[in-house]
Amino acid sequence: MVVGYHLIWTAYGWWLPNDPRGSSSHEIRVERIADLGELHYGRKAAQPSSPELRLFYDNARSALKHELLSFSLEATALIADAFAAAIEEWNYTCYACAIMRDHVHILIRRHRDKAEVMLAQLQARSRERLIQSGARTAPHPVWGGPGWKRFLSTRGDIERIIAYIRNNPRAAGLAEQTWPFVKAYDGWLPKPARES
Repeated sequence: MVVGYHLIWTAYGWWLPNDPRGSSSHEIRVERIADLGELHYGRKAAQPSSPELRLFYDNARSALKHELLSFSLEATALIADAFAAAIEEWNYTCYACAIMRDHVHILIRRHRDKAEVMLAQLQARSRERLIQSGARTAPHPVWGGPGWKRFLSTRGDIERIIAYIRNNPRAAGLAEQTWPFVKAYDGWLPKPARES
């Protein structure tokens, strides 16, 4: 039984189909991106070094249709405000959130909305907020695609992912993030279905 969703998505251009770390893509549709490297489906067992990854994305800058941008502290705050409004409007329960320079991790308790709907709503609301504020222009994509979802089934899964998400900023050399829309996990699990 699914009790929560770990939702992950990247900023535009920051996880390409031929990313040296591997990807969830089955094909490369843009020829100028295909020239950057071979497609590898799934995470590679041996991960590239930081210099290798930087070189790949330095080369990607000239192959992308739009400028490769990361999120400043101001943009991060705007995204967080948009998430707060969406979480309140749709009555989501969020147990963890990390808004990184080039991607997002968020853990949301099971809800009537499917994970794909949650992803789409959070992306749309934050994109609108960035454009309204002038942090992005309307033609420039904010997000790099529909993102990924991981289904969590146990209290242990939720606690492990909360710890992982909380540690993400520290691991990247950023300050710890605390957001008012994130609630402390209270051990919630749905009641089992009644037997007939």
